[in-house]
Amino acid sequence: MTLTKRSYLDFNATAPSRPEVIDAVVTSMRRWGNASSVHKDGRVARSCVEKAREQVAALVGGSTKNVIFTGSGTEANNHALRSVDAERLIVSAIEHESIINIRKDIVICPVRENGILDLGALEQLLSDSKKQTTVSIMFANNETGIIQPVKEVARLTQKFGAFFHCDAVQAVGKIPVNFESLGADSLAISAHKIGGPQGVGALVCRNLKNISSFIHGGGQESGLRGGTENVPGIVGYGVAADAALSGLPSFSNLAKLRNAMECRVLKIKPDAMVFGRDLNRLPNTSKFATKGLKSEVQVVGLDLDGISISAGSACSSGRIETPYVLAAMGVPEELGRCAIRVSLGWTTTGDDIDRFIASWKSLCDRKLVNN
Repeated sequence: MTLTKRSYLDFNATAPSRPEVIDAVVTSMRRWGNASSVHKDGRVARSCVEKAREQVAALVGGSTKNVIFTGSGTEANNHALRSVDAERLIVSAIEHESIINIRKDIVICPVRENGILDLGALEQLLSDSKKQTTVSIMFANNETGIIQPVKEVARLTQKFGAFFHCDAVQAVGKIPVNFESLGADSLAISAHKIGGPQGVGALVCRNLKNISSFIHGGGQESGLRGGTENVPGIVGYGVAADAALSGLPSFSNLAKLRNAMECRVLKIKPDAMVFGRDLNRLPNTSKFATKGLKSEVQVVGLDLDGISISAGSACSSGRIETPYVLAAMGVPEELGRCAIRVSLGWTTTGDDIDRFIASWKSLCDRKLVNN
């Protein structure tokens, strides 16, 4: 029996591993040096880790001294916010769960109905208290793809002397991100969103003195994250970073494919709501809702047709939950529960979009018949 090739349209959850990454990881696993050992095998492993650090730093326009490898973007987010000595934590209402759930006393900054951070509200929150404050605002939303005014956030946090952490997990590798010009104090990124291995991320810090040790042990990662480094994963991350950096121009072209897909969706269902359609978004991301067609029906129906999409974040143990990002934008819960996310990537072709549209139209037609 021949299995039909699936159409994978869930890049914001994780990207397929790039072939060159797989080759690099396999080659690294055939070596066995500990990167902290002083003999030749250890020195080879150390050189591989440091080369990857250079590659990741280049992807985000930072310095190698700023890059600390972690086990995930979630870990990077968690530690950036836990290690900084601040009495208040201000986050936007649309942050990732690894930010929203970091502590119980977070101060929520609202977004406007279009999904963009309310900068006026942020300035008011910063001026309301003299307490030492950390602000965490994502570069681009993982569900809608809407890009946030992070440079303006950096300006405000500098004005009020606050620490600014930016979750750039979804943005890096899809649009240009330059840590030096951004103005953030720290940045969280992840390998598997750009075709690297799962289980590897990085925290990019402007001043390591602001960050306390988060795993105690040896002196690995500038003494901040003890334990033997995941050399194969880190090597794979470096190769993925190289590929993502060189592939930025072609990745931007996905916007044409995404926009054409949305036009076809609206032709089928003119009342469909495409979130952030007229805003600056990640070029690969589309979030839309069709009233009366539940998210789970679409996800499951498309899956049965060999198409992978999602209803939103992949960090909820496989559950389809109330979409808090859309709720923060003022979207009624009934409509929010009908939203799906289609996210394209470096393997996506026009045939994948054709297949998606045909399957999705079939779901809409069946819904009309059943009604």
